[in-house]
Amino acid sequence: MNDNRRGAELHIIQIGDVLVSPDIFTEEFCCDLDKCKGACCVEGDAGAPVTLDEIGSIEESLDAVWEDLTASAQSIIDKQGVAYSDADGDLVTSIVGGKDCVFTCHQDLTDRNDGHTIHNCCLCALECACNAGKTQWAKPISCALYPIREKQFNGGLVGINYHRWDICKDAVKKGRELHLPLYVFLKEPLIRRFGQDWYDELLGIAEELKKQGML
Repeated sequence: MNDNRRGAELHIIQIGDVLVSPDIFTEEFCCDLDKCKGACCVEGDAGAPVTLDEIGSIEESLDAVWEDLTASAQSIIDKQGVAYSDADGDLVTSIVGGKDCVFTCHQDLTDRNDGHTIHNCCLCALECACNAGKTQWAKPISCALYPIREKQFNGGLVGINYHRWDICKDAVKKGRELHLPLYVFLKEPLIRRFGQDWYDELLGIAEELKKQGML
């Protein structure tokens, strides 16, 4: 059964207050930093979505990451702060030159699987500081969840869906090679956002869908 047919047979599934798109179950994905070099941090026309609480956490982490930011990023933050309202009225991280998140930094990265070096990779200064033990907070949940995007609905409902972006084509290829479903690849961010019990329920639904031949 091909992927298109499987996705067509599935409908939106509600888990608690979360409406889950079928793509979360059917799509396969695994970031390939060797190929993309972290392009999602520096492409696009707006920053990463953030909440007011996250803006507070970013501001508390600012001293720890300040020297890792470019002079242009520092200047933008001095002028408008760590976030702004985009064209849709949503709060997003500040950006440099109309696209680069102010918290991007470029470093060589050691691959966790085989130890080889990925040169000049675009990383998140906030996450690097957290990993180094300098702060207790990593990065906005919207960044951690990507390519899953979240939408708020009336009545406290939240929708999550898969965002397709051409710069992630190598991640799609790698995910398919590894047979790694999106909901498995993003296990930790999904637990961080919705909790372990919610994620366990999602896994149970996925197993049932497999038994029914829908995955």
